[in-house]
Amino acid sequence: MIGKLFGKRHVEVPCTVEVCNTFDSLHAHVDLAREYDLNPGDEVRVHGAEIAAAYGEAFVLERRATVTRAGWLERAWTRLVGNLEFMELLDISFSDRRKL
Repeated sequence: MIGKLFGKRHVEVPCTVEVCNTFDSLHAHVDLAREYDLNPGDEVRVHGAEIAAAYGEAFVLERRATVTRAGWLERAWTRLVGNLEFMELLDISFSDRRKL
């Protein structure tokens, strides 16, 4: 029971890392090889040497990644905090915005 609440499971999977540093785009994406569903609170750590892309470069690398699955309690906490922080983006006002 305690293991399900707090326990973390580690799973190692192959992944593809796409890196682009061009005028049009600056991004890095990690795609897990298997159809692997990530849940709130899960962590992904890509293994290997540091990746650096000079300006104008775009490339794709094959690496290994460790997915650390969050326990039930951590997943629920992450979902709750994420929903509360999302509410900060809303602009709710009870004042009359009409100009007289």
